This record gives sequence, structure tokens and C-alpha cells, in this order.
Amino acid sequence: MAIVPHVSPARRRARIYPGDLSRMSAVRADLRADLSGFDEDLVETATLCASEMVANAIEHTRSGTDPDGRVLRALFTPEPGVLRLAVVDDGALDSSPRIPSRRSDDRATAERGRGLLMVEALSLRWGTYPVVPFPFCTDLGTTVWAEFALGGGER
Repeated sequence: MAIVPHVSPARRRARIYPGDLSRMSAVRADLRADLSGFDEDLVETATLCASEMVANAIEHTRSGTDPDGRVLRALFTPEPGVLRLAVVDDGALDSSPRIPSRRSDDRATAERGRGLLMVEALSLRWGTYPVVPFPFCTDLGTTVWAEFALGGGER
């Protein structure tokens, strides 16, 4: 039995995209389709966060630098009343996703570097974990996830 019984499992399948920023409109459209029937605020918030998470994966990992790079986007409910959005990249170049611990005054007008702060502000919680949890496999990929309250379920 599904946690949200009237949601088709097909609508929850993971989707894989080429590591190309030109595919962002497809990422957003697919997510909206996969979340049709959910509260519109949830759909818009999840879409905004997914856009940031996928763009980060493309820009900061091998997903965007390798010719055959890709990004996986998945949705699932880890517990009743919670939707988890997960984005998996093809492996780090030389860093992992994080919110900078110190912000300088010039960051207030910066055009970049605030995406994960937005994800943190809009989600219940977020985090990262390696695709393969062994120290010698850290460059194989990272999952960035964010959770959202379903807030009364679907419409």
C-alpha cells in the first residue's frame, strides 16, 4: 500500500536529464506534472527548489562537465505528510554542496551563491549524502535532498 494511496506510482518515478542547463524547462515541467493534484504552493516551492538543486548539480559537478553527464531527480514520501525531492549528480569536481558559514556584506548584492540558502529557507529540512557511503567512493556522486510538508495532502 502506498503512503499516499491515490498517487500513481508512475507519477513518482525518477527522471534522468542530460547535464545541460538548456533542459531546465523540461525539469520544471516534468516536476509540475508529477506533482499535479498537490497543493499549488507545494508545487511551486518544490519546483523552485528543484530548479536550484538541478542547476547546482549541472554547474558544480561532472553532470555538467562530462559530455554524457546526467542528473537524476526523484520524489518520494519518506514518512506520512512529507514529500522528499532528491537530486543525484554524477560526481564532484572538487567540492560538495554546502551553505557557506560566513556571509560578507557584498553577498547581499551578489548574483550567485544563495541557492542552497533558498532551499534551506523553503524546505522543512535539507541535506546531502554520498551515493556510495564509502570514503574511497566520495567522487561517485552526491544526493542533495529537500523535504516539504504535504500540509493536508492533495487536492
